[in-house]
Amino acid sequence: MDLYHGSPTSNNHCAGDIRLSFLFTELMSTMRFRSASVATLACLLVVASSGEERGVLAFSSGNLVSPRHVTLTLQSSQSPRGFTRIASTAVAEAVNGEATAPPIPDIRLNIAEKARTVTAVCTSGTLCTTSHSEGIEGAPFGSYVDYVLDDEGNPVLLMNDFSMHTVNIQASGKDAPVTLFAQLGGPTQDNQEQKGQDVSRCSVTGTISRVAEDSEDMDTLRMRYGIAHSYADQVMDSPRFQFYRLEPTKIYFVGGFGVSSKWVPPEEYREATPDILAQEAGKIAARLNRDHAADLLLTAEQILDVADVQKVQVTGVDRLGMDVRVTSAMLRRRNKLQTDEFRVGFRIPVISVEDAKSEVLKVFQEAWEKANGVTWGDDELPGADIPLIKTAEDALL
Repeated sequence: MDLYHGSPTSNNHCAGDIRLSFLFTELMSTMRFRSASVATLACLLVVASSGEERGVLAFSSGNLVSPRHVTLTLQSSQSPRGFTRIASTAVAEAVNGEATAPPIPDIRLNIAEKARTVTAVCTSGTLCTTSHSEGIEGAPFGSYVDYVLDDEGNPVLLMNDFSMHTVNIQASGKDAPVTLFAQLGGPTQDNQEQKGQDVSRCSVTGTISRVAEDSEDMDTLRMRYGIAHSYADQVMDSPRFQFYRLEPTKIYFVGGFGVSSKWVPPEEYREATPDILAQEAGKIAARLNRDHAADLLLTAEQILDVADVQKVQVTGVDRLGMDVRVTSAMLRRRNKLQTDEFRVGFRIPVISVEDAKSEVLKVFQEAWEKANGVTWGDDELPGADIPLIKTAEDALL
């Protein structure tokens, strides 16, 4: 298609035509645009540089860009030197064949991000201390506790001086290790909270000590704790309650039943950022399982290329993609079922719940298009460029 602004035969055209070749490598390799969308983008680029007598003389592209060479012709009455500088790298790469394909996007959170997400989403867990009670000296003792995280991801607990775990900590001494175990809930097909081993969990082991009253972050910790745990305002100022900080020396993350488990270096954990969708991920997955069963079935068949699908379930969603569990009939033994785990990546990382919904709907749309023989006028089938990983196969086969 061609887009003209003003007359392409204008005398000003002779003042200096500049053909800018934009290689939208990173953007176009991860997204598909209709030609009208690309035309709009081109116009915005030109309008943004207004101030001199310029206009779009011509804009050309294919019916769809995925990824493709976009050529934009600009009209200017000024010297083209500035524009030449902008376009020189892209044009040189295109002419000399030096442009390389963009790397395959990372569509999974790294292990440190996963662990930090678990501890950030959870606000309670099991604190394991060493018992000093008569008859069970040295035995592990578990207590249900609430906590919040400080800026470095260290769990901070508000504990009663007379609680059994507090007594155990004081009796064990300053450097005695303790472990805080936190576990996510998760969605099921009937929108009930998922329990048991099939959820992500994290064990944080380290030393625990009382937070000094004059600590720089004491006010921040008090505020966070009061927001996360409404009862805390009633006991925070009591002399019987104190804040304790757990500084990790060992962190162990488990992704669920039969999937990834790994030790996480504490320094990587401290630098990691919790996933932006963490608080809403369970609700998103539950709604997909409840309201989009047909779309998920089509996705398994058309995008994941699984035959004889019996059941499809979204087990997790984050800013980089969604985890899908597919149960299907075995090829050679139709009366037996197998369950595999897939990672369906988003073409671009999302920054909000609405963005995540949009990316998921794009996957569903392309699954429908492929099932119904819809093409985009090129050799690529719908959904062919959706990033996919088979993360786990049925371990019982």
